[in-house]
Amino acid sequence: MSGLFIAAGFVWAFFGGLAAALVTCFGLLAIIVYHLRNLGKLMNWAREPLGTPTPHAWGTWDHVFAALSRHSRVAYDQRERLSQTLARFREAAQAMPDGVIYLTRQNTIEWVNVAAQHHFGLDATRDVGTAISNLVRQPDFVGYVERGEYQEPLVFKPVRNDSLTLSMQIVPFGEDLKMLLSRDISQLEKLENMRRDFVANVSHELKTPLTVVSGFVEMLHDGLEDFSADDARRYLNLASEQAVRMQRLIEDLLALSALETGAPMPVEDKVDVHGLLRSVAQEAELLSAGRHRVTVKRGAGATLIGSQKEIHSVLANLASNAVRYTPEGGEICLIWQTTHEGAELAVQDNGPGIEAQHLPRLTERFYRVDRGRSRESGGTGLGLAIVKHVMTRHQGTLEIQSEPGRGSRFAAHFPARRVIKLETEKAGE
Repeated sequence: MSGLFIAAGFVWAFFGGLAAALVTCFGLLAIIVYHLRNLGKLMNWAREPLGTPTPHAWGTWDHVFAALSRHSRVAYDQRERLSQTLARFREAAQAMPDGVIYLTRQNTIEWVNVAAQHHFGLDATRDVGTAISNLVRQPDFVGYVERGEYQEPLVFKPVRNDSLTLSMQIVPFGEDLKMLLSRDISQLEKLENMRRDFVANVSHELKTPLTVVSGFVEMLHDGLEDFSADDARRYLNLASEQAVRMQRLIEDLLALSALETGAPMPVEDKVDVHGLLRSVAQEAELLSAGRHRVTVKRGAGATLIGSQKEIHSVLANLASNAVRYTPEGGEICLIWQTTHEGAELAVQDNGPGIEAQHLPRLTERFYRVDRGRSRESGGTGLGLAIVKHVMTRHQGTLEIQSEPGRGSRFAAHFPARRVIKLETEKAGE
């Protein structure tokens, strides 16, 4: 502007006042056009996305655009950092195993992660902006959301996915916003039911023998002189049998507890399989008391690497079950054979067999196909559960084959790395 007035002064000095006035007017007009042009550039730049380079200009406008460029870069960098932080937060929220839903003051959905979509049957693209009570219509859920009392979580089963049991809680945050958190507690509920069943089963298993023992003791205590020596001895023998039954149950419970709680693996031994077969066959014959024919089929000589005590318990439990459930005159065969995948210890009988619907549950604690018969035979209902856990600790599996009227076959399969093959021996005993 000062340059314009200096130029006008020179013109006035040489050409007169009229020429100076004309120069001044045209100069002011050019300056106004220049400023309007740069204002237009500024307006156009303001409409562009953040981060667009500023226009070029001269003079004061160059300083203005340079300052705006610096502020624009700072704002752009801040926005990028915020966007990256928000993206990481959303990625973390999406990866969470718990469901997360952001709700407005009116309980409409602002955002929902993948887990919550699965829990409530929602669609992140379709349901955003919709009141959640219009999508999840269960009365207990709607009442919890609209009541506004969120100190305690709500446990319920969603109708859209009744295989789930959810624990959900709403946490207010920000300005009139809410975060709904949901967690799948189906497995916890299942474990709690198993715990209750376990306590009930143990109580029931101990109640009967305790009742028998206490009854005989009380009867003999109140009137020992009323009974002959033979009767007293018979009652004491019956009480002793029940005491042994309780002792066996407690021992199995302790063994199963140690296996289920991940007790350290015992020192691994080289187990002589043929010696193990002879030992368990003798135990089976003693338990059978001549009521069954017990045989052994030995494959190639081999050594198993594992816990002598635990592998013995596997074969002993399978053999004792066969004795208990095979009718008198039946045959029980203890089998050892090596395979390409490793080796197997099996017990086969020609008893009544088991119906197919029972097979998947046989390794559950206290599960019995015939409860009364199992108790009468002295079984605790824990043998196969112990076998299953021992085989898991030895990286093996338990295979059960059975058919009503055609007997049963229980085979413990060991991986090849636990089998050391020796010289081949003739099969049979």
